[in-house]
Amino acid sequence: MKHYLYIIYSKDLDKFYTGETSNIQERIIMHNTHAIKTAYTKAASDWKLMLSFPCKDRNEALFLERFIKRMKSKKFIQKIIDDPYLLFNILDKK
Repeated sequence: MKHYLYIIYSKDLDKFYTGETSNIQERIIMHNTHAIKTAYTKAASDWKLMLSFPCKDRNEALFLERFIKRMKSKKFIQKIIDDPYLLFNILDKK
């Protein structure tokens, strides 16, 4: 099953969230409707998709998600949104 790395953004919070899923549209609806009560994203209802990156499988998507979260950098996330090709470079160095 195809998986995706995704980055969403809340203007209200001025924050990004990075995740992985096999169904992006359904996942964004879940974020905006607070379907997961303990989720980080429950603080806002205006999450917008900024990046969707197809991965070969869930492991690849999880690897990228963890890599981005470890960076703890809004600037790094913005660089990836501006140039998704950077994700291929990260995967090549895996």
